[in-house]
Amino acid sequence: MPPTNSAEDEDTSSPQTSFSRQTSRVRDFFSVPAPVKTLFNSVPILTYPPNDLPQRALKPTRVPILYVFSTKEDAAAGRPSFNPSCLKWQAFLNIAGINHRVVSSSNHASPSGSLPFLLPASASSNASQESFKPIPSNKLIRYAKEHGAIIEESTSMRYEAYQSLLDHRIRSAWLYTLYLEPKNFSSVAYPLYVSSTSSNPLVRASISYQLRAAAEAELLKQSSIIDTDDLYSEADKAFEALSILLGDDPWFFGNEKPTLFDASIFAYTQLLLDENMEWKERKLCRALRRRENLVQHRERLLVRYFGGS
Repeated sequence: MPPTNSAEDEDTSSPQTSFSRQTSRVRDFFSVPAPVKTLFNSVPILTYPPNDLPQRALKPTRVPILYVFSTKEDAAAGRPSFNPSCLKWQAFLNIAGINHRVVSSSNHASPSGSLPFLLPASASSNASQESFKPIPSNKLIRYAKEHGAIIEESTSMRYEAYQSLLDHRIRSAWLYTLYLEPKNFSSVAYPLYVSSTSSNPLVRASISYQLRAAAEAELLKQSSIIDTDDLYSEADKAFEALSILLGDDPWFFGNEKPTLFDASIFAYTQLLLDENMEWKERKLCRALRRRENLVQHRERLLVRYFGGS
């Protein structure tokens, strides 16, 4: 998912990436004047609850709708989302056997400000707005259980340790390779997240800057500098650890069917191995391809739950 931008003031004494140096003048130009900033700081901040969906969107449907980052064509065909956070839950619902339809969307269309979210089904045209209340991703497991899915959850004490490999090492390398590798930003991120959003050059420039700045800020939360070699090295080690964990089993932790953890792995492996993504800098892709069992794991999920899309 596109990273959330940080409002923290920057420490100009800390090392900067090339992206920081290239955009420092832009930051200065758009910075808020000190008197205005002081005035804003003195005004209490009121946080409002998520917006309700507009009335025109509340049309009864017999099939739940999952809103994700996707193209209209891919969404209509049920193909995998191009966003890891969305693809994780799209795969989970498929694995859980929850019938649903996929619709292309954006964060701006989400009541909570982020994707994915699920709009539940309703068989009645007189249903109340409460019955159309969107379900955020952190409640999709409960939703699946309430609708008859049998969810296998790992009881292994190692689960959290391996999950952290995804949440930190692999995600960090993903953020860098997608947003801060110039060739990949131009060939992958720009067409998916920028040019598809607006045709206005100024809007596109602003979105591009925000995406790259947010990715950089996210990475700098973990270290005072962004060491590219270290990011890729740690991701490579994470893939190796996951490959050893999977071994010769079809699914992780020896489960008889895939779980949310398998869906979480697939969310990255599918996108890194998908030739349609048109990666130019393929260092992270090559690290994954060296682990044949992870490649086969992705293929099994793709064929079984996405029809080999």
